[in-house]
Amino acid sequence: MALNLSQKQEVVAELAEVAAKAHSLIAAEYAGITVGQLTAMRKKARETGVYLRVVKNTLASRAVAGTEFECVQDKLVGPLLYAFSVDEPGAAGRLIKEFAKGNDKLKAQVVAVGGQVYPATHVEVLASLPTLDQALAMLARVLSEPASMFARAVKAVADQQGGGEVAAEAPAEAEPA
Repeated sequence: MALNLSQKQEVVAELAEVAAKAHSLIAAEYAGITVGQLTAMRKKARETGVYLRVVKNTLASRAVAGTEFECVQDKLVGPLLYAFSVDEPGAAGRLIKEFAKGNDKLKAQVVAVGGQVYPATHVEVLASLPTLDQALAMLARVLSEPASMFARAVKAVADQQGGGEVAAEAPAEAEPA
């Protein structure tokens, strides 16, 4: 079904809004994917914070103008679906990688992050980025490590000086007369 001018403007405005906030973009060929597979992919995309949309390349090109994804405009050729990582930079990479395993018709064409275009093989790199929870766990570990090192150093000094644990002397109680 063809879109009229106002519908096209709405699509461009919606995509532009998403592109302005997104961390990464993957454009992938989807020709040959069944409706059921695309529906499952859309469901997984919603669950993982990925904005997934199939639109004409001219509309996508207009939508990314003025954003960090403007660099992909000349690479948008053929029937493409667009996966924008909204919550985490690697989410779109993980989604495309997961669904490409089960379907050889889904092929990444363009990967864009931080205003740079990368070849389709960078989907693997993007997919390997840690999730937000994993990144927070790594940060917590890095931040707690100096305290652990300090505690181990204090224990080592105590072991060297006192031969182990430092025992506190109990106060002598007065004997009843």
